[in-house]
Amino acid sequence: MRYEQATDGIRVRVQPWFSLAGSDPEEGTFVFSYDITLSNEGDTSAQLLFRHWYIHDASGEDTEVDGDGVVGQQPMLGPGDSHQYQSYCVLRSPVGYMEGYYTFVRSDGERFRVAVPRFDLSVPFVLPSLVLDEDDSEPGLLN
Repeated sequence: MRYEQATDGIRVRVQPWFSLAGSDPEEGTFVFSYDITLSNEGDTSAQLLFRHWYIHDASGEDTEVDGDGVVGQQPMLGPGDSHQYQSYCVLRSPVGYMEGYYTFVRSDGERFRVAVPRFDLSVPFVLPSLVLDEDDSEPGLLN
């Protein structure tokens, strides 16, 4: 699933996914990666300064994270420009969500917040296949 929202001419697109390779469900470690694309749809340049994340874990752990830029960068977005990056978070449960905002500054010094839409983090569950008995034409009900 992809999530997107625009605020003051900056569009945020988020594509999260579960990373099985980095996770250890038996140890309660669930790694989720996400791609974010920031696009300036306005007519003035803006630079990303800060990020603020609210991370909810269904295990009951809620975390807030603040920091400069994104993955060590503070990109300047001219009109029509985009910036894409990838990051991740680790949860203690297979379900949670993230949301937050970025603080941008325009060339005239005006600071503004750009909302990051709430996006779900969940492990894709695989249901076992049903096996038919030789005489059954349909699977029975699971009890």
